[in-house]
Amino acid sequence: MSIGEELLRARRIVVKVGSSSVSGDNAAQIPELVDSLARLHAAGAEVILVSSGAIATGVPFLRLDDRPEDLATQQAAAAVGQNILVNRYQRAFTAHEIIAGQVLLTAHDMENPTHRGNARRAIERLLQLGILPIINENDTVATHEIRFGDNDRLAALVARLVGADRLVLLSDVDALYTAPPVTKGAKRIAHVPYGDRLEGIEIGESQSGWGTGGAATKVQAARLAADAGAAVLLTETRLFAAVLGGADHGTRFDAAPAASLGLHA
Repeated sequence: MSIGEELLRARRIVVKVGSSSVSGDNAAQIPELVDSLARLHAAGAEVILVSSGAIATGVPFLRLDDRPEDLATQQAAAAVGQNILVNRYQRAFTAHEIIAGQVLLTAHDMENPTHRGNARRAIERLLQLGILPIINENDTVATHEIRFGDNDRLAALVARLVGADRLVLLSDVDALYTAPPVTKGAKRIAHVPYGDRLEGIEIGESQSGWGTGGAATKVQAARLAADAGAAVLLTETRLFAAVLGGADHGTRFDAAPAASLGLHA
């Protein structure tokens, strides 16, 4: 069975997309991404989207050329960009008669038991009502969380929170490699068995101009979700539709065996 077939049979799936995939010129990728999410939705899966991109989307509307370095301007850009980003998503979802709901979280919300429980109930109720939650960090009130792993960790925590059986991490990198992809001789790692420590693999910390996470944050997030029983796919945003169609792209991380989940809860 292909990875795409497994995803289409998922019960509950969290899909995370990075800033560089949905902002700037790449904002044009949003309708295609939404088409893929709608395909999962039509197949019967409960779909949750974790989307970065608020700051990157807002910056041009503040007439800035680059990502601001000071916190207050980042927060201002996020306030403007989040509104525009969700509007772009909803316009694309409307073509599929899907209504999206915005959920903004911070790291504190995931650490505080009361806030975490409230977030879980809200997301569960949205799914029960047939709404597709779009989750992002609440960058307008965040401090250090704005650089919180480019939402990879948040997506993994959400997958754990709602008991998802699949997590997809989408970015501008097509897969995990044995060395940085630009390195001569680097080979794609198609499959990572559960518990594989990837010894001897050079995992980069590099980052794009907008996103704040590299391969290392994605591997950490994949392991966090896998520990909770969610199989993980890491691939490029523009390849997601092809994966659902049966193409072999990306890196898959196996979930923890059911018998061991109690040890990782």
